[in-house]
Amino acid sequence: MTKEIGGYLELEHFHGQEYYPDFPKVNLGRTALVWLLRSVGCRKLFMPYYICDTVTDAVVKEGVEVMNYHLDEDLRPVFAAGAEPAKEDWLYLVNYYGQLSHEQIREYRAQYDNVIVDNAQAYYDPPAEGVHTIYTCRKFLGVSDGAYLATDAPLCPNREEDHSFEYMQHLLGRFEQDASAWYSRMLEIAEGFEHTPVRRMSALTENLLRAIDDEEVIRKRRENYLTLQELLPSDNPFTKRMPTAPFAYPYAHENGVELRRALAAQKIYVPTNWSVLLKTCPEDSLEYRWSADILPLPVDQRYGADDMKRIAEAIREFDRAR
Repeated sequence: MTKEIGGYLELEHFHGQEYYPDFPKVNLGRTALVWLLRSVGCRKLFMPYYICDTVTDAVVKEGVEVMNYHLDEDLRPVFAAGAEPAKEDWLYLVNYYGQLSHEQIREYRAQYDNVIVDNAQAYYDPPAEGVHTIYTCRKFLGVSDGAYLATDAPLCPNREEDHSFEYMQHLLGRFEQDASAWYSRMLEIAEGFEHTPVRRMSALTENLLRAIDDEEVIRKRRENYLTLQELLPSDNPFTKRMPTAPFAYPYAHENGVELRRALAAQKIYVPTNWSVLLKTCPEDSLEYRWSADILPLPVDQRYGADDMKRIAEAIREFDRAR
């Protein structure tokens, strides 16, 4: 194809460096997982119940048998009697809120040959040596898609590049307007990812990632987390360890569903992680309680100490009114 010269200008080309420039680049976290499973010939994967159903669905569509396991209060896998991973099986570990240390990962790796770590909630945690690790960009950064796969496994060809310009509308809209104005469009785009095949990261996403000041992102997230930790102490399984760069501040509240509604009324938006579990898990299960009552309070790089104080005061106001 002949290169165009002239005409109107496109988005600027940024010349910084991505945080993981040497890792294989993929369009989505779930397709990164599918690519890895396809490349290593996985037939059975042990996955936690406490996970986004879109990830599980992608694995099932690939023809891989999924064996779900529960977690205990320390976030360790609890396998059904006689149903532990065999030597040829694979174990999928989610690094919830950055609580999974390299020491723990090495313990699992020593016990089970084939381990995959999901760092969607721990973007800035480096991979443990010799362990397949998946990173999802849009959970931490203002991009519409993108993922990385840290692995030493030979990967099957992935020649087709994704295109992201159609996924950017809600991000650009929110840049100039309120999130509520673009929320439905965000959901439409997220639903559209359901049938997205394995592709390479788009040139647009890769370009935007080069423009991000990652050290500033890490600094801001840590500062905001520590501020909320001081204002709203919360002892739960997701706050035992200070993350490298927090995904959110996991705040436990006995009435999480109502608190979310009260915060939303004050334009403080807190998601329900994997809300499908409120329909599929028993109310007395850890998975149900965590989904309902662990609030991932925002600590990302858009905010500062005053914003954290506003969140804390809104929660105190809710408690006082009860």
